[in-house]
Amino acid sequence: METDSTTPKSKVGLLTAIAIVVASMVGTGVFGSLGFQVLGIPSGFPIILLWLIGGVISFCGAVCYAEIASVFPRSGGEYHLLTKTWSPFIGFLAGWLSVTVGFAAPIALNATLMGTYLSSIFGIHHLAFSLPTVILVTLIHLGSLTVIESFHQFFTYSKVALILAIGVLGFAVGNSQGISFLPEEGDMELVTSGAFAISLIYVLYAYSGWNAATYMMDEVKKPERNVPLALLIGTLFVTVLYIFVNAAFLYSTPINDLKGESEVGLIAAQSILGPKGGMIMGILISFGLISSISSMVWAGPRVSAAIGRDYPGLRFLERTNKNGIPAIAILIQGAIVVALVLSATFEQLINYVQGLLTISSLLVVTGIFFLRVKRPDIKRPYKAWGYPLTPAIFALTSGYVLWFQIKEKTVEFGWGIATLALGAGVYAAMIHFRKRAKTEPHNSN
Repeated sequence: METDSTTPKSKVGLLTAIAIVVASMVGTGVFGSLGFQVLGIPSGFPIILLWLIGGVISFCGAVCYAEIASVFPRSGGEYHLLTKTWSPFIGFLAGWLSVTVGFAAPIALNATLMGTYLSSIFGIHHLAFSLPTVILVTLIHLGSLTVIESFHQFFTYSKVALILAIGVLGFAVGNSQGISFLPEEGDMELVTSGAFAISLIYVLYAYSGWNAATYMMDEVKKPERNVPLALLIGTLFVTVLYIFVNAAFLYSTPINDLKGESEVGLIAAQSILGPKGGMIMGILISFGLISSISSMVWAGPRVSAAIGRDYPGLRFLERTNKNGIPAIAILIQGAIVVALVLSATFEQLINYVQGLLTISSLLVVTGIFFLRVKRPDIKRPYKAWGYPLTPAIFALTSGYVLWFQIKEKTVEFGWGIATLALGAGVYAAMIHFRKRAKTEPHNSN
């Protein structure tokens, strides 16, 4: 392993950056969360409104991230942006979250859901599919950036084509379930209910990943231009895609068949195409999740490497292989993913990680107000559209959802706070060792 640089041998363009955003967003959320939403909101209009609101909130967040990322164009995501905007301590906690569960948990979710889909089809335990997939994708990401880029683009474009096909088939050949997407009596009560707020957690989880390109800015050509574009284009595209495919699911599949189920895509495919066609589509959906796994295996270790670059006690995280890939960070993340796949359930993982991810993104977005006031003369290659309305919308809705999550999912959120507390301890140790190293006399012998 080489330790002198984390600079990649080559860089990717705008299309790959957009593919990273799209692949990060489109995964377990769209294929697995609708079943939990219809438990408390069994109506078409509120469900579609949920996905529209999620898209608007995510786009507002992407607009703000685009400005801050253009000001500080370097890899690391929230770790780097919060360090520059607020403080090294806050940035480290965000980075600690990314290193431990922020990426590992969504990877585990996608791998578990993929295994669950294939298990439903072949009758084999889901671990027989999920674990080999995690290991294989991890190994691929130890290769050259060119190989990673080709692998990632193939599975991302295939997944998008597959989702569009499911949506078109749902409306074209599926049997209408008579559901209405226009407001009906009782819908407004559902929209203002606690169930709607909790369902928004699942929707925002489905949209999480719109900030993915900020994690590997060092590997993107002209990052101050291409990363903001990737965030905005990717988020808009996925918003339209989500509304379309969820409308197709509801149009063609009885709500009672979806309630409480995580294999929504498979159930909808079986309803649209029958058992055999549904089985084939289920297999394709499963392999479509590989690009989601790939995007997060790509992004997560870049945060670890950025932390290793800044903290001598964690310098091992920065070490790269002959391809300029942070190999140690990738392998550590892979080990955490394997542990999560073996130990946690779908819903527990979402509730464990989503609240903390919401806090991280909320701090980045509100940082735009701080920078506009404290550093008005700083060069901004891109300025957030709709400022100050867009960051205000993101901040208020994120705070609203966070409050409900803390209230309704206290235990899982408590585990998340414990994770941050552990990170604070690690940060204190890093600062202590850094100060000690500076004060110790240099031994020239």
